[in-house]
Amino acid sequence: MTGTPRTLAEELRTRTDRGLVGLLRARPDLLNPVPGDVTQLATRAGTRASVVRAVERLDRFVLQTAEALAVAPDPCPYDTLGALMVGDAGDPAVAAELPRAVAELRAQALVWGPDDRLRLVRTARELLTPSAAHPSPTGLGPTVAEAMAGMSPGRLQEIIAAAGLPTTHDPVTAVAALTALFSDRARMAALLDTAPAESVAVLDKLLWGPPYGGVTDRPAPHLQWLLDRGLLIPASARNVVLPREAALHLRGGRAHHTPEPVPPALSPATERDPQLVDNAAANQAFTALATVEELLKEWDLGGPAVLRAGGMSVRDLKRTATALDTTEQLAAFWLELAYAAGLIASDGEADERFAATPAAEEWLQLPDHERWAALAAGWLAATRAPGIVGTADAKGRALAALGPHLDRSPAPEVRRRALALLAALPPGTAVPATAVLARLRWERPLRGGAPAAGQHAAAGDGATAAPGPDPADDLRSRLAHWALTEAELLGVTGRGALSTHGRTLIDTASDSTAPTPADTTAAATRAAALLAPLLPEPVDHVLLQADLTAVAPGPLRRPLAEALGVLADIESKGGATVYRFTPGSVRRALDAGRSAAELQEFLATHSRTPVPQPLAYLIDDVARKHGQLRIGAAAAYVRCDDDALLSEILADRRATTLRLRRLAPTVLAAQTSPDQLLDGLRAMGYAPAAESAAGDVLIARADSYRTPPRTAPTPVPDGPPSPDPTLLAAAVRAIRAGDLAATAERKPVQAPAPAPGALPRTTSAETLATMQAAVLTNSALWIGYVNADGAASQRVIAPVRVEGGFVTAYDHTSDEVRTYPLHRITGVAELADDSV
Repeated sequence: MTGTPRTLAEELRTRTDRGLVGLLRARPDLLNPVPGDVTQLATRAGTRASVVRAVERLDRFVLQTAEALAVAPDPCPYDTLGALMVGDAGDPAVAAELPRAVAELRAQALVWGPDDRLRLVRTARELLTPSAAHPSPTGLGPTVAEAMAGMSPGRLQEIIAAAGLPTTHDPVTAVAALTALFSDRARMAALLDTAPAESVAVLDKLLWGPPYGGVTDRPAPHLQWLLDRGLLIPASARNVVLPREAALHLRGGRAHHTPEPVPPALSPATERDPQLVDNAAANQAFTALATVEELLKEWDLGGPAVLRAGGMSVRDLKRTATALDTTEQLAAFWLELAYAAGLIASDGEADERFAATPAAEEWLQLPDHERWAALAAGWLAATRAPGIVGTADAKGRALAALGPHLDRSPAPEVRRRALALLAALPPGTAVPATAVLARLRWERPLRGGAPAAGQHAAAGDGATAAPGPDPADDLRSRLAHWALTEAELLGVTGRGALSTHGRTLIDTASDSTAPTPADTTAAATRAAALLAPLLPEPVDHVLLQADLTAVAPGPLRRPLAEALGVLADIESKGGATVYRFTPGSVRRALDAGRSAAELQEFLATHSRTPVPQPLAYLIDDVARKHGQLRIGAAAAYVRCDDDALLSEILADRRATTLRLRRLAPTVLAAQTSPDQLLDGLRAMGYAPAAESAAGDVLIARADSYRTPPRTAPTPVPDGPPSPDPTLLAAAVRAIRAGDLAATAERKPVQAPAPAPGALPRTTSAETLATMQAAVLTNSALWIGYVNADGAASQRVIAPVRVEGGFVTAYDHTSDEVRTYPLHRITGVAELADDSV
């Protein structure tokens, strides 16, 4: 095709395959379904939903360029656009970046046409053009022609006369004359030189927007001066507007108050030793593993109940925070982290509650670095945002941890981009979070909601526009802030800088392609291999103290930690964990089936210090009393060889609720369950043991409660997935083939040619004869085809075989061999010899 394209479709048709691939990669929503030809592609690229999504992904300067085009004449020469961006004074930085911005808008099919006739697609112009209902970030108002639409001809003549222009015979020429005056720098400057100082002050207040102001029924003289000359134009009964051409003159030709051609710098930067950063990140990674492990241990026998609306209650969140020795907000993060990794879930029972999953058992047996990889991969891809736990949803209901409505689709992209900005810095370099947030807001200014352009200013009293919302409050900024905090908690960053293993974690794919789950898992595995040497080595011993405590000088090996956790209570955590031995903890170990001798041997084997005498006495004393009383099921009973002890229990007032009575000198019966009887006697200070129906002591080792097999929650995608190169190549081939079918030259026929876009029409006999002839001559045909769903399409085929009411042909449109029923072909026409 030669000449200037007249439509977006014509311009797209001139693009190379690489150009179409770039468009489809930048705007993947255009691929679903694959357009039948270039015309369909252009039509879909101009739909409101697609344009909104594309505009939201523009960086601030490209968006400013599009906004300038929206207030420029249509079509707009490049020089005019440049003047709007740099103004009369000029700006070398803006001028240098403007070609990039225009090229980006072209690549995304938001702008088309040659440089002397740039056109913003109609839908984008509607979105970005200023109006009273939707102010533009430029702060500009309507043009003179738009603002004066509907004004009486007599009033128009009065305005141009007051402005010093000759009267005209019609409104069109009057508006054109006033527009020319406001656009002429010299004449406009001469007009404003005659303006009262108060009038100029009013114009200054409306200059950078919003351009609307309020007036009274009787405007002050300085306002009337402006109204008489069209510098303020009535927008309603009590509002006026500053016309666009006048504002641009006052601004020195600039559409934007502050163009931002380059992103804000990531500064101030603090350089740290990369090894110190890696060590700090590794220490925090180990703490993260310990915290999640503590959570699983806390829920070993089952977690809290699931609310009817989903999630866990505020009370249960507080209990979990207390158990983890952290705040409720951080507890929500650890819960969501374990949930994203598939380690906890709801059990799905009638009385639904949360619990660890079978995958948690496997996770606990993995080496530390592999366990970290599972957490990191789940966190990086998760769309759930723990930071919004406790806030209200659209209906005013509080959002619960592990509940529904926590998904925020942009979270993975924001998380990955925030880390990528840190990765662009030299190793060990940290920058304030505010610098990262500022860069992210520049890259996607409209994501999460754009700030309002302001409210109406009162032109009469000099009031200024109300401030818009704080840009730091938008969703994308909050997600980025949470991402940086969570990365530090997880050990991806250390002391504010990205660690070496953190760099590897996000090194999964190019910026133009979203990573697949397999990519994320593979990157996490590589990162974990770098983290492994930095994690502390587990130790196999403790240091017993005379005050009934044991100090673990480092992380204990799992079997030792599990056994010691039964025998003693954790008193404090940190670099060295302190365990305390109590009568209750020793009894817990005895209930688990360990004898006093076994406990003494266990401590002697794993302690680097001798077993203190107080600890040995404590174990022997508890063991001597343990099991002296026996409880079984009658409803429940107590038996003891010492009848005096049973008499003591009967005489104790605290035993009243157990409703005991003597059946024999050595047996008491109770009107309560064995478990309640066991707990009641222990609360009274005794040490009973449960026994089986055969009289054997029951080992009180409760089995861990686990949910049925569960998969990790599936992330909620932020729009259509990024297409892979294979899909892009196939889509471009299909679009080209469909375009060929729609635009290929046909041989002239005797019957009238079908209208453009209409299906060809021939009789069944003509269709069959033409198909058979094409098989013999190996020529291509243009056909109309209606599928089983009634959808009609045009295709270019090369018939290979015709038999049994079907034609087998190579379909140029789909680039494959297909078989078509002849009765579904509406008609056929031969193509010109050079069409295929």
